[in-house]
Amino acid sequence: MLFNSYIFIFGFLPVTLGGFYVLGSRRREWALLWLAAASLLFYAWWRPLNVLLIAPSILINYGISRFLERNAQPRPGLARVALVAGIVFNLCFLGYFKYLTFGEQALNDLFGTSFILTQVVLPLGISFITFQKIAFLLDVHAGRVTHFTFREYALFVLFFPQLIAGPIVHYREMMPQFKAVSCRFDAENMSVGLTLFFFGLAKKLILADPLSSMVGTPYDQAASGVPPTIINAWIAALGFTLQIYFDFSGYCDMALGLARFFGIKLPVNFNSPLKARSIIDFWSRWHVTLTRFLTAYLYVPMTLAMTRRRMASGKPIRSARDMGASAFITVLAMPTILTMLVSGVWHGAGYTFLLWGLLHGVLLCINHAWRLIRPRIWRNTASYNRRVAPIAFLLTFISVVFAMAMFRAPSVGTAVVLWKGMIGGYGATLPQAILSRLGPIAGWLQALGVQPAWTSGSLLLTATARILVLLFIALALPNTLELLAAYEPAIGIKPAKAPGFLLGLTVWQPNRAWAVGLAGIALAGVLSLGGLHEFIYWQF
Repeated sequence: MLFNSYIFIFGFLPVTLGGFYVLGSRRREWALLWLAAASLLFYAWWRPLNVLLIAPSILINYGISRFLERNAQPRPGLARVALVAGIVFNLCFLGYFKYLTFGEQALNDLFGTSFILTQVVLPLGISFITFQKIAFLLDVHAGRVTHFTFREYALFVLFFPQLIAGPIVHYREMMPQFKAVSCRFDAENMSVGLTLFFFGLAKKLILADPLSSMVGTPYDQAASGVPPTIINAWIAALGFTLQIYFDFSGYCDMALGLARFFGIKLPVNFNSPLKARSIIDFWSRWHVTLTRFLTAYLYVPMTLAMTRRRMASGKPIRSARDMGASAFITVLAMPTILTMLVSGVWHGAGYTFLLWGLLHGVLLCINHAWRLIRPRIWRNTASYNRRVAPIAFLLTFISVVFAMAMFRAPSVGTAVVLWKGMIGGYGATLPQAILSRLGPIAGWLQALGVQPAWTSGSLLLTATARILVLLFIALALPNTLELLAAYEPAIGIKPAKAPGFLLGLTVWQPNRAWAVGLAGIALAGVLSLGGLHEFIYWQF
């Protein structure tokens, strides 16, 4: 069941909310049970087989978690074995359903074999659910979670606003909210929730989805061997970057809004990543909870292990700023690249996702290295930030767009063809209808190598205008977290000290003006329903 569907907006959501509020007025435990049951129905709606696949995993994880809860202190060795077994089980479960086919392809490519496996049914949201269950096991083993019931665990895992595509939440940030929530109608929660939900719906249907056909054609042409010229290649790369940007941003807003209807605040998962001034900054804004998970449970343990190994061998690390090349490679670069490889493979089973993760790992290492080197050659930090900020933003933006071409491409070869087109390897063209109207400028352009083409000038102008408008929205306007900061739309979001955009006119308030504006946005979103497009991150 899609958030952007008639059945969800006008059927499932009103019934679920109505039952939650009615039961909550009598007994809050009934309301929470109702919410868990509705979440299970939401998960089963698209393919009931999903429940039969995921339910045994949930039960096994619950059993291991209870064993860890009882044995972490009195029998730490046995608890550690159970923790490892639980993690291995979850990774094998994820690997079978998501990576078996890719493993078959890799073996065939590597050894020239011809293994043929039947198609494996991929349960919805398996990557998000698996990481969430692993995080829960680790938190129970570490003593960060000390008491839970099966009802609480099921609600934590199945809560439908974040079930399919995140954010990846921790039990300790969610369950206190479920225990404290009144389970009754609250005007502020409803107002904030509606604003977030319909902002997200508009981003998905009005801003992101129309880019699909515009982006798909050049990628399909590149995959079939038609080389893109520089303009077409950049339209494809920028178009997809903006498509996934507004698609994921829309989903995150809708998830925040849906949770807020029930009085629950989810953590931040998307915070204007295209405004980032470094790749490190980008990953602190893009899929924030995935970055948090990988940092806490993969990167930090690897870094600590490498540090201890160096110190045990008599190679102490005095400070990060004085880190030498050898220490940088072992303590920082290797864990970073391995972590980003995991991130790439987590996103999808394919060579393109693997290389996308590797590319971001290399970019992060370069960024970290520059942070260590820069103070030695440019000591004035304030001067550096003032003068280099525009260059840093541009380099980050271009790096992200280039990497997104690999993320979207159906094959590595297609991505390479697109990259070659982006750097002008296949020349540059403009529609003849546009060149003929440029006067003397046309001659200058042709002298630079721009050739006329018998393609649609109106399509090019439409694509260019759409990209420019979306870039302005993404880069110049405040995001929804900033607009609603006074009402804490996500965990930890507080009002900024600086006034809002346009003298504070965009600071959201539950008043008549905003109600009228939101009604217009909601109407535009609802009228755009019909052609059902999944959220891009639902495939992960």
